Amino acid sequence: MIALTLAEVAQAVGGSTHDIPDPSLPVSGPVLTDSRLVVPGSLFVAFDGERVDGHDFAGQAVAAGAVAVLAARPVGVPAIVVDDVRGALGALAREVIRRLGVDVVALTGSSGKTSTKDLIAQLLTRLGPTVYPEGSLNNEIGLPLTALRAEAGTRNLVLEMGARGIGHIRYLTELTPPRIGVVLNVGTAHIGEFGGREQIAQAKGEMVESLPGEAEGGIAVLNADDPYVRAMANRTKARCVFFGESQEASVRAEDVRLDPKGRGVFTLRTPTGCAPVTLRLYGEHHVSNALAAAAVAGELGMPVEEIASALSEAGSLSRWRMEVTERPDGVTVVNDAYNANPDSMRAALRALVAMGRGSGAEGGRTFAVLGEMAELGEDSLAEHDAIGRLAVRLNVSKLVAVGGEAAAWLDMGAKNEGSWGEESVHVSDAETAIDLLRSQLRPGDVVLVKASRSVGLERVAQALADAEGGAGARGEV
Repeated sequence: MIALTLAEVAQAVGGSTHDIPDPSLPVSGPVLTDSRLVVPGSLFVAFDGERVDGHDFAGQAVAAGAVAVLAARPVGVPAIVVDDVRGALGALAREVIRRLGVDVVALTGSSGKTSTKDLIAQLLTRLGPTVYPEGSLNNEIGLPLTALRAEAGTRNLVLEMGARGIGHIRYLTELTPPRIGVVLNVGTAHIGEFGGREQIAQAKGEMVESLPGEAEGGIAVLNADDPYVRAMANRTKARCVFFGESQEASVRAEDVRLDPKGRGVFTLRTPTGCAPVTLRLYGEHHVSNALAAAAVAGELGMPVEEIASALSEAGSLSRWRMEVTERPDGVTVVNDAYNANPDSMRAALRALVAMGRGSGAEGGRTFAVLGEMAELGEDSLAEHDAIGRLAVRLNVSKLVAVGGEAAAWLDMGAKNEGSWGEESVHVSDAETAIDLLRSQLRPGDVVLVKASRSVGLERVAQALADAEGGAGARGEV
C-alpha cells in the first residue's frame, strides 16, 4: 500500500494509538489479516472471527515485523484501536485510493463476476500496472484488502463486488468509488435472500448509480442482452456502453460458435473495427464475459486487434471454475465446483455437452456430477428439478446427483423428464460418487463436477483428476 504513517492511519480510520512509541513510522508493507503472512512493515488487522480471534495473534504479528495492529481493543503491542475493525479497514482503503487516484473498474452480476474480472485484469495489465483480487474477494473485507495492495505506480484497480442484499454494492462503491462500472447480468443467484429478480436488479444497479457523470468520465458498461441490465441505463449519469450479441450493442460478438473442445470462437466488433477471437475458456457463456472485458479495455484505449489477441491468450486466474484436466487415460474432468446457481449450472451443462461432442473418442460419454445450488429460497426444489430435466434434454449420458433433498430433486427431475434405469442416480456423499465414477469412467468420457461451494464437491473433481497416473494436462479454464 501507499506509505502512510501510523498517525495518518489512525486519523483515516478514526482510531486511537496504543503502545506506539513513534507514530511517524510508515506502514510500508501489506495490510494483512493472516499473521502467518506478515512481513516487515505490515499492518496486521485483527478480526474476531467465528473460529479464531485475530487479537490472540497480535504479538506474533508484531514479532514477525508488523509495525502495528488494527484492533478493537488494546493488545499489549503497538495498536490502532477502533470501535469497528471492519469499518476501519474500509475507511483505510477509501483514504488510500483517494490519495493514489488510480482508475477503478468495478463489476458485478449474478454470475460470471470472477471469470470476467480475470479477463479484464489480463487485458488491463497490458496497459500498465494493474491490481485485482485473487479468487473472488468481493465483500466488505476482501474488497478493501485488494484495494490496499495498490501503490504509487498502480494504473488500474479492478474490483469485483458481490451483494446479498440491497445497499451492499452501494457501500462497496463508497469505499472504492469506480469510474467504470460493469453489470454482467441479473440472474437467480441468491434469489432466496433477495426475494426476486426485480430486487436483485435493484441491488446490482447500485453500481451504475455510484458512477460519476459523463462529463467527469463515468462509464457504465451494460449487457444489452439482459433486459434488467439494459434498463439500468436510466439509473446512471455516466455514459453507457453496451456489449452483447444484440444489434444494440456497440461491442458485440458475431458469428459465434464453439470449437471442437467447447470453447467460444467469434468475431469481435467494436466502434473502431473488428478482429477474430478464439477463447481458451470452455463454454459459450464466456463469450459474454469476454465482450464485457473488451468493452472496458476499449474504453481505456486498447486497440481492437490487441483486445482480440489478449482475449485469445487469456485463461482463468481462479481455481475450480471450469478447470479442465485431461487425464493420461483419456478421461476429461471439468472442475466447476466453486459455486453454482441455475444460470451457471445451465451454462456448464451446455459446455459439457459441447466438450463431449468434440472429444473425438468413439463411445465417449458425458457425466454431470451435480450438487445443491444454495440460497434459492422457495424456488429451490423447482430449480433443482428443472436442472435435472435439462440434463436429460441435453442428452447428458449420466447424471450423478450428490447430497440430500436438493440432489434428490435433481435426480427426480431427470427421471420425470424421461431418464430411467441407471442414467440418473442419487448418492448421499462425495465418497460414494467417487467410487461410482471410478468404476464406470472410460477413455473419452467427459465429467463435469458442479455445486455450490458449501457442498464441497471439489473433492470429487480432485479425486478424479488425480486418478490414473497423475494429474495429466491442466487446461485453461
